[in-house]
Amino acid sequence: MDNPSFLVLFFILIMVTGIPGCTTSAPTVTPVTASMSSVTTSASPAGNGGTFSLRVGALTPGSTLPIASTCLGASESPSVSWDQIPPGTKSLVLVLDDPDAPAGTFTHWILYNIPPVTGGFSAGQPNTKVLNNGANVGDNSAGSRGYYPVCPPIGSTHHYVFRLYAVDMDITQPSANRDSIDNALSDHTMAKTEFVTIFRR
Repeated sequence: MDNPSFLVLFFILIMVTGIPGCTTSAPTVTPVTASMSSVTTSASPAGNGGTFSLRVGALTPGSTLPIASTCLGASESPSVSWDQIPPGTKSLVLVLDDPDAPAGTFTHWILYNIPPVTGGFSAGQPNTKVLNNGANVGDNSAGSRGYYPVCPPIGSTHHYVFRLYAVDMDITQPSANRDSIDNALSDHTMAKTEFVTIFRR
């Protein structure tokens, strides 16, 4: 034990094996996968433990509208659904806009006085004045009632923004264009949620 070299080697071994944490491998982290089953691009609190949410068919935000909802297909309205409606909501309003239209925002679809219950609309809603659930159908930017099919200029990609408003009243006008709906929503919107899609042709 009087050999200096042996003592140095002995202390090196103690330092390497005896200091806690120096040879411990990093902890294993288990990745967590987020669910995309109910995602909105923007939402307001519902006040009942959930989030006021809007969905378009089985799409995820930012994905492409189905051909059936465009001028290249059946020109039918897409299916939409929602849940977690804020307490005190008297009616819902659904608006579909194309903010990329060459002449400015083009409104493709307006539904108002939608009953304030969790649900939605199946694809291919008629352009009648009143739908089966009592909702009223407004006028699109082309001046016709009901859904106007998505049809961007050839070679361009446009965004299509679905917005759902929770409103504290029923909207009384017998028909509605975008201006009158905006006026009705002013100071009466309790919450808003939106879902953005795209389409290119």
